[in-house]
Amino acid sequence: MKKYAVIVAGGTGSRMNSNIPKQFLLINNKPLLFYTIDVFLKTYADMQIILVLPKDHISKGQEIIDAYFNNSQIRICEGGRTRFHSVKNSLRLINDESIIFVHDGARCLLTQDLIQRCYNETEKYGSAIPVITSKDSVRLLTSEGHVALDRNTVKLVQTPQTFHSKILLTAFKIDHKDKFTDEATVVEAFGIKVNLIEGEENNIKITTPGDMFIAEQIIKGASSI
Repeated sequence: MKKYAVIVAGGTGSRMNSNIPKQFLLINNKPLLFYTIDVFLKTYADMQIILVLPKDHISKGQEIIDAYFNNSQIRICEGGRTRFHSVKNSLRLINDESIIFVHDGARCLLTQDLIQRCYNETEKYGSAIPVITSKDSVRLLTSEGHVALDRNTVKLVQTPQTFHSKILLTAFKIDHKDKFTDEATVVEAFGIKVNLIEGEENNIKITTPGDMFIAEQIIKGASSI
């Protein structure tokens, strides 16, 4: 089965207090985006990458590709107004029956094991959405105030959200709605249930300077093994 990883990298770096989009910030002297792309290519030799970037940063993305990777396995796609539109743009480049991973470019700490589990589950069930259980107490805001929830029933959603192409390509033909926060919500709106699997605690989305520090330490630790 062919494999595509759509890596959505549209961050602006606003919460990083940086003029440089977070996907281009350096961790151990390499751009954050390098690690995200690299783990997919190391997991499957036949992986094809579609890198989704804002128009103004396409040239910077191409510099990273030229510096570290084989150009034949990576294509760049211009992003859209929302995540939904960005992913929809990327899916226009896929015509083959395949397994499609959609991943946040800023989640650079995912492992090959998670990618492989997502692939295997998708082959069986059509989709794989990694989630972890909340460690914190959780409250739901209501019109009457707020109510405590059982945190064991609350799942925090990660990426790569993985689908068989027949499901994802068809689901993305529907019109955009504000409630679409990720690919799973699009597929569910199309009437298809998604399959949840166990995610990874370290698979955080890099958002703040503190996250960058954590990522640097984890990457340093992994490279020393």
